[in-house]
Amino acid sequence: MATPGMEDYIEQIYLHFEAKGEARVSDVAESLSVLPSSVTKMAQRLAREGYVIYERYKGLVLTERGLKFGKKLVMRHELLEQFLRIIGVDEVNIYRDVEGIEHHLSWNAMDRITNLVEAMEQDDEFVENLKKRQ
Repeated sequence: MATPGMEDYIEQIYLHFEAKGEARVSDVAESLSVLPSSVTKMAQRLAREGYVIYERYKGLVLTERGLKFGKKLVMRHELLEQFLRIIGVDEVNIYRDVEGIEHHLSWNAMDRITNLVEAMEQDDEFVENLKKRQ
């Protein structure tokens, strides 16, 4: 089971890989505002857990397990952003709020939020009424 810290690293490695075709230690460090040595240490841990292939002085490569989990983490983040926008959270707060709650929700809760977002997207009247209450 990945810890919240591990999830943050996997998510960033996945995002870099998707955007650039590679995930370099320095890029992940910059994204997370940590030292490259911290990324190296976590990369070694993620390698032991089967999420990445880590070779010194080379980019980070997600394993099949890492790719699958990274995609799931990014989708979770995007879904929570979408949910907060629908319910009218101010845009300036959304990223910080998502970062604050994403690791504290069970995957079961995420499934329920997914269902709720899908239902709300199909009910324009509900969303409009919700916006009027702000």
